[in-house]
Amino acid sequence: MLLKDLTTERRNPTTQNISKLPTDEILRLINAEDHKVAPAVAEVIPQVKAAVGLIAAALSAGGRLFYMGAGTSGRLGVIDAAECPPTFGTEPNLVQGLIAGGPPAIFRAQENAEDCEELGAAALEEKQLTATDVVVGLTASGRTPYVIGGLKYARSVGCATIGITCNLDPEMTPQVNVLIAPQVGPEVLTGSTRMKSATAQKMILNMISTAIMIRLGRVESNLLVNMQTRCHKLRDRAIRVVMELTGASADESDAALEAMGGNVREAIEEVRSGA
Repeated sequence: MLLKDLTTERRNPTTQNISKLPTDEILRLINAEDHKVAPAVAEVIPQVKAAVGLIAAALSAGGRLFYMGAGTSGRLGVIDAAECPPTFGTEPNLVQGLIAGGPPAIFRAQENAEDCEELGAAALEEKQLTATDVVVGLTASGRTPYVIGGLKYARSVGCATIGITCNLDPEMTPQVNVLIAPQVGPEVLTGSTRMKSATAQKMILNMISTAIMIRLGRVESNLLVNMQTRCHKLRDRAIRVVMELTGASADESDAALEAMGGNVREAIEEVRSGA
């Protein structure tokens, strides 16, 4: 399929006069289009569920999760991966984000880096990808060479693959075990997939990583029992978690956290045991 034929590249008929509108109408149009994203994501929950199952099984067996993408999609994967250690107490290498162009592309666009399949494969080869790992390819178009190259390499070593796109029948379909393709429609600005497409991808990544960590036992009730406590905000949050789950006072919870070196789960267990 040609780029011009992709849903994400079509002109949006409701915003064709946006450049002539006053600011408040511009903002209302953007907001109205954003309202279409959550229902589109809801339609693909069965596929997200399948992805969560694959990833949770792989991580339980000692595997790792790799997100890979280019541009905005790549940055979203890096963000989700970076949030897992402080939020869920994971080891830094458990969930990793790879972006075309490497770390510099996080801060400054490296658009030409996405056009090479070999670079995607090389990025995963450098990580010593194995059959126990999982690779999630993020590409709004569904045809980014860097991502497709990575997915092909992942399949060649026997690991599970997942694709997240905002177009139907994407080129990466043959390379994935699970395809997640919410249909958010044409963008407010033609082809600017940092908007609705990116919002959909971010929502799906939130769902995937959160559901996985719940399945892996890193959440009790709706509280983060494996969170890190490396700043005042997180220490205060940890104290409240211990209080909520044990009924201990703030001082007792703080003392338990101190005794356990800031480990929330161990502090909870200490208070519960009456130690």
